[in-house]
Amino acid sequence: MKIQKASLNELLPLSVLFNDYRIFYRKEADLEAAGSFLKQRIENGDAEIFVCFNELNEMTGFTQLYPLFSSTRMKRLWLLNDLFVHPDHRSKGYSIALIERAKQLCKETEACGMFLETEKTNIIGNQLYPKTGFYLNETSNFYQWDII
Repeated sequence: MKIQKASLNELLPLSVLFNDYRIFYRKEADLEAAGSFLKQRIENGDAEIFVCFNELNEMTGFTQLYPLFSSTRMKRLWLLNDLFVHPDHRSKGYSIALIERAKQLCKETEACGMFLETEKTNIIGNQLYPKTGFYLNETSNFYQWDII
């Protein structure tokens, strides 16, 4: 298993996985837009994207993190926004390895932590995250405002 920071060299296989990820969350398939979105994130440097590969050098999954800041702790805070492993490669440790790489990023950037959100119906994710050290924050309310 190999994990590395994504570059434009991996844009096509990453776009395919990202498109599959969006489909998992009931969004319309749009490979071209997925590629454009990821290209912008990589070129602008406004996200950290890590990709993993199997022993045949096939991309098996990715995680994408966005930088935020905690005013009360006066430190960087990372949002683990996306984590996806292709269904053919699940239960082989790729998700855990990607999360561990995200934790390493937190340490490298002297961040105070990392948080994520997942749907209550995401059974796999809701079992995975506690196993990797995440805890459910029951002391805060999460509010959202959308432009429709």
